[in-house]
Order: sequence, then C-alpha cells, then structure tokens
Amino acid sequence: MNQQAMQQESLARAQNNTSLINYPAIFQGFMEKGISQHDITPRINVLTFHAWKAVGRKVRKGEHGVKVITWIESTKEVQNDNGEMEVKVSKRPWSSTVFHISQTEEM
Repeated sequence: MNQQAMQQESLARAQNNTSLINYPAIFQGFMEKGISQHDITPRINVLTFHAWKAVGRKVRKGEHGVKVITWIESTKEVQNDNGEMEVKVSKRPWSSTVFHISQTEEM
C-alpha cells in the first residue's frame, strides 16, 4: 500500500467509525493541553497524523497528541476441520495518536 492510499484509508476510518469509546480520553487529553471543550470535535478537527496528511495538513514538529485505543480488523488464514484454508476475520486493539487542528498547519 502506498503512502497516499494509507492516508486516505486512515481518513476514511476516522470519518466513518461510529464508536464513541475514545471521546472521553480525547476531550480530557486536549482540555489538559488548554484547548476548550467547545473547540474539540472528534473526527472533524481531531484526526490521526496520516488523516491530517490526507486532508492537506501536517502536524507541526514537536507537537504531542493524545493516545487512544482503536480496534482494527485483522485477517488470518487458518486451516479448518476439513483441512481447507479459510480466512478468519477478527478485531484487535491498536494504539493510535490523534492531534487537534491547532497542532497542524497547511502543507
């Protein structure tokens, strides 16, 4: 997968995910950095490093984001009872870092 495809996939995952589980961590983390709760809108102005690149912005050097846990889909080929190979799809936790738009600049 090339870098542009990875960035587009990251943006799509951020915008299309419906989970709200990381919202408390996102709000708390950015409020601790001095950003008002009213200025924090996950999936709109809070995105991952690669998602920001996909929309034409870059994270400024030295900026620290907020760590969140996401669930990503994982596939694995396994042999079933009949000796045939089948693809098993599961989800696994993945640590990611998100950044607020105030930590970015146009590329």
